[in-house]
Amino acid sequence: MDGVLLQSLIYLGAMVIAVPLSVRFGLGSVLGYLIAGIAIGPVLGLVGSETEDLQHYAEFGVVLMLFLIGLELDPKGLWEMRRKLLGLGGLQVVITTLAIAAAAFSLGLDAQMALAVGLTLSLSSTAIVLKTLNEKDLMQTGGGRSAFSVLLTQDIAVIPFLAFLPLLASEAGMIRFAEDGSIERGVAADDHHAISLVEGLPAWGVTLVTLGAVVAVILAGRYLSAHLFRFIHMSRLREMYTAVALAIVVGIAVLMILVGLSPALGAFVAGVVLANSEFRHELEANIEPFKGLLLGLFFITVGAGINFAVLIGNPFLIVGLTAGLMVLKGLILYAIAAAFRVRGADRWLFTLGLAQAGEFGFVLIAFGVQQAVFPGRVAEIMLLVIALSMLLTPLAFIAYERLRDHLGGPDETAEPDAIDHAAPVIIAGIGRFGQVVNRMVKASGFDTVVLDSDLKTIQLMRRFGFKGYFGDPTRPELLQAAGLEMAKVLVVAVDDRNAAVQLVRYARKVRPDLSITARAHDRLHVYELYEAGADHIVREMFDSSLRAARYVLEDMGLSDYEAHELEIAFYRHDRENLRALAEL
Repeated sequence: MDGVLLQSLIYLGAMVIAVPLSVRFGLGSVLGYLIAGIAIGPVLGLVGSETEDLQHYAEFGVVLMLFLIGLELDPKGLWEMRRKLLGLGGLQVVITTLAIAAAAFSLGLDAQMALAVGLTLSLSSTAIVLKTLNEKDLMQTGGGRSAFSVLLTQDIAVIPFLAFLPLLASEAGMIRFAEDGSIERGVAADDHHAISLVEGLPAWGVTLVTLGAVVAVILAGRYLSAHLFRFIHMSRLREMYTAVALAIVVGIAVLMILVGLSPALGAFVAGVVLANSEFRHELEANIEPFKGLLLGLFFITVGAGINFAVLIGNPFLIVGLTAGLMVLKGLILYAIAAAFRVRGADRWLFTLGLAQAGEFGFVLIAFGVQQAVFPGRVAEIMLLVIALSMLLTPLAFIAYERLRDHLGGPDETAEPDAIDHAAPVIIAGIGRFGQVVNRMVKASGFDTVVLDSDLKTIQLMRRFGFKGYFGDPTRPELLQAAGLEMAKVLVVAVDDRNAAVQLVRYARKVRPDLSITARAHDRLHVYELYEAGADHIVREMFDSSLRAARYVLEDMGLSDYEAHELEIAFYRHDRENLRALAEL
């Protein structure tokens, strides 16, 4: 017991010290975990053989992460992003995999192992890149959005990669290196006997049971999860929500293992099924801390298990392979960015930001070693290459910033979303004002097309199930794509007062018969919008102030009827004054 507590203290202490320092110096949390593992393992020798056993438990953090990724991937949102996911992201994964596999084959690996290397090293670091993009306010640039699409595609691709890797197992992958340096041959890990629902069944029986398990997960997530959470709600105990969230993921993982599938696959499917659940945010809040700690522990064990004797013995080989990997990925990324018309500094952000290998590579290598895909020495070299490429990523972002300053900043004229939908009501601007208008119009049974130039707002809308398109609503071509020629109503709710006037004036010129409702910031803005041709003008604070004044009158002793009549009288008097002054 004392030994377990001491080891726990070592891991937690290393985590608490190294990760904040790593984040403070801009290296990211993942590198902090790796550095912590390197410090307590190869450098100080505070941990030993128990690291490998601990890693098996820590791998459950990967299962939790894929479950949370599934929760974020609403099927509708995936379909709307299909062009970039399948085009930009899919092309990157396929071309990079084949290029790295060809390079590995030319270095002497057999075809199966070379393909496995290509799959593993084609992925980039989601943790490092997304965190850096957010910290540097680069997510809304064209390069940032394109990088996000590729990372999302890669995260999804991990699932088929995990399913496909065992098929690439070879004789070479069963080579092991003993402690004395001699070569041994063995079988894949996890060869111990375990309970299985498909053992001894014919091929068609295995297929039916496997499909049945996946369908059971989907149906249970769709029809039973809500009842389960309502039952748990009766206890009024916060820890019960945490318990049931973990029980769902653990149960799915066990079921997938029993039918011979990856537990990560089952967790991902369950997450996608529950993406539209009313309890989705509750699940995220309860699982996120466990995911973070277990993933951190996993990265620490990876760092502690890195064999630095290989690096010291072959420094030029490891550094050369790392540089070659980043250059090869960079060339492919640059070509793809050019093909998809990512321009200027954004192209360099896309290229330099994704040129490293990623943390999922550690997962695939650990799984590949278990399944006899990679021999020990190849796995050790790959771990070092991935770790070094991630360590160099902050330098890549620094290089991008230098290039951006030289090129004059990121390309702010990123291409807007392709609009494939038309509706009788167009809402330009979806801030607090536009959101209420959109919700009421949609709730009344009328369709809308929402446009906004703030990408974060559009993404937030999509997370809550509302469809919107990113782009500048004042651009004529975007309005035409949204169906201005056929629309009945245009709602102008953009924040920029000059842009609002410009938009009203253009819409009135193109469509004299169009009904235009516009938001005004103040009385002067009302006159400008009136002159531009708006039919209905609403001051953003006027109606709410009227309602507040009515409440004051009621609290002063007036009846509801009296307060209402005074409210209406004041509104009509103010409107008449506005109209008279507007004519002047």
